[in-house]
Amino acid sequence: MNSFTPFIKLLLMLFVLSVQTSYAQLPSVVLRSMDGKEVKTDTLSNNGKPIIIDFFATWCKPCNRELDAIKDEYEDWVEETGVRLIAVSIDQAQNINKVKPMVDSKGWPYDVLLDPNSDFCKALGIQMIPYTLIVDGAGKIVYKHNGYTDGAEQELIEKVRELVKK
Repeated sequence: MNSFTPFIKLLLMLFVLSVQTSYAQLPSVVLRSMDGKEVKTDTLSNNGKPIIIDFFATWCKPCNRELDAIKDEYEDWVEETGVRLIAVSIDQAQNINKVKPMVDSKGWPYDVLLDPNSDFCKALGIQMIPYTLIVDGAGKIVYKHNGYTDGAEQELIEKVRELVKK
């Protein structure tokens, strides 16, 4: 046994842990839809197709730019890949009444869930928005990204396409 063996074992263990966490299931948190229905996050599904979960707030300019940019492509994405986008508002309770008017005025075709206490964010360890996840057809998180720059939605759809091809 040489001196590199413990180091290699440590690297292998870290690799296995990183693979396990990157393919974690969605945590179970109860959110509400804009019409007040309870939705358990660990039961979100799309008939075996990918789901994009995008965390936003009405006051977050990059979040709104990202969701606007995706809106322009979304119908084509759905037709091509079957993807479903769920936008999760982290607006606090006192601002929650601003979410529906904004979503309606922007014409976002997404399912929108409300996370006024940031319970879902906290369960996922999210500290900054915009934050985007891709969940595969089995409910496993396969991609995470925070922040938004113009054009980043193209990387997002490429990840979805890769997933659909598997």
